[in-house]
Amino acid sequence: MYEVLIIEDDPMVAMINKQYVSRNPHFHTAAVCRDGAAALEYIKTNTVHLCILDMYMPRMNGLALLKKIREEGLPVSVIMVTAANDTVTIEEALRYGIVDYLVKPFEPERFDRALQTFLRQQDAFHDLDNLSQRNIDDLMGQSAAPEEELPKGIQGQTLDIIVGFLRGCGGAEMTGEEIADKTGLSRVTIRRYMNYLMEKGTVSGRMNYETGGRPSMLYRIEAV
Repeated sequence: MYEVLIIEDDPMVAMINKQYVSRNPHFHTAAVCRDGAAALEYIKTNTVHLCILDMYMPRMNGLALLKKIREEGLPVSVIMVTAANDTVTIEEALRYGIVDYLVKPFEPERFDRALQTFLRQQDAFHDLDNLSQRNIDDLMGQSAAPEEELPKGIQGQTLDIIVGFLRGCGGAEMTGEEIADKTGLSRVTIRRYMNYLMEKGTVSGRMNYETGGRPSMLYRIEAV
């Protein structure tokens, strides 16, 4: 499990970010810091894999903290979650090697995508001794294949996560609740994506009335 440090001076926003993190079983919120200086000290003395970092904070702003993290070689990844959308801030944040940059306000699924980007990077670094150009292109978001135009509310990365999981199940039937629990996505999200995949014919669904209670839909991928 990856330990997450939320660095945010607004208690309400910090609470929301913590809720988003808790929805994914691969992550645990280790602590919440209200300013950059306190966050730096925490990172130095505790295990932190990922920071959810705001820009505008007292004592030390997000960019100053990000710069300190890189200067001191602290092994932590950073996702910027901030209202700052000026090109200077974004360019500098990218220069310091952030995983993703989210501009407030954003949809919960966009936060999920940022976490999945981090997980994909970690999987590649831990599972492979050497990366091919294709691996690197995938990590850098430079895949050459054109992206399918998706309807509103359907995100490519989330779709890939769900389809990849279903393919790994070898065609077994699963409920939406089981898929949600295994992927770390919400049940509402899974229901929406299952409807989309059934419309495309990628997934089939049938109602299971043998539950002893409320019937549930069983899904299976068609092309394994």
